[in-house]
Amino acid sequence: MSLIVSQIDPRIYLASRSPRRRELLHQIGVRFDLMLFRMPPREDAEVSEDLLGNETADAYVVRVARAKAAFGAKMIAERRLPPRLLLAADTTIDVDGRTIAKPRDAGDAAEILGRLSGRSHRVLTAVALARGEGIEHVTSVSEVRFRDLQAEEIRRYVASGDPLDKAGAYGIQGHAAMFVAEIRGSHSGIVGLPLCETALLLRQFGYPI
Repeated sequence: MSLIVSQIDPRIYLASRSPRRRELLHQIGVRFDLMLFRMPPREDAEVSEDLLGNETADAYVVRVARAKAAFGAKMIAERRLPPRLLLAADTTIDVDGRTIAKPRDAGDAAEILGRLSGRSHRVLTAVALARGEGIEHVTSVSEVRFRDLQAEEIRRYVASGDPLDKAGAYGIQGHAAMFVAEIRGSHSGIVGLPLCETALLLRQFGYPI
């Protein structure tokens, strides 16, 4: 079944609290309204970011992004909101086959950054787009290599609070950019929304971009 429709609202819904994703959508001229879900500890079970067993990073990031898109589409229907495209995304990292999401606390953030020091890891961002019951997704996979990090600079970075709401305990668009020796892949995907893949997905649904 074709996902292209004859008329597309020039605004979409963005199911994300991330200011980085908002900035990136603005960068490519996509207008949106926010669709916000409840945060922990009262979050809806349908959009929980908890890992399921030994779930791989590839499976995890797709499952969470699609779950957010499906739940957002359900909210549109239940609230009788204007029927628009809804975009959701999720980012995680993979170190030696282990999925690393957002740190639980400052100690966990410091431990994660120590593990990333002087080595490479994968950054995965899945983007899911929904219209009604139709959902499609795309995944961007990039490789990031950190230089060797000193214990003191990890401590200072963690103390800033910046790592605590970010997958892998760092944001490449901020202070942690000086930790990065090399990237291979999509810079915007590492930030949280791969713009090339997102634009192509929007076009697939007939969005004028």
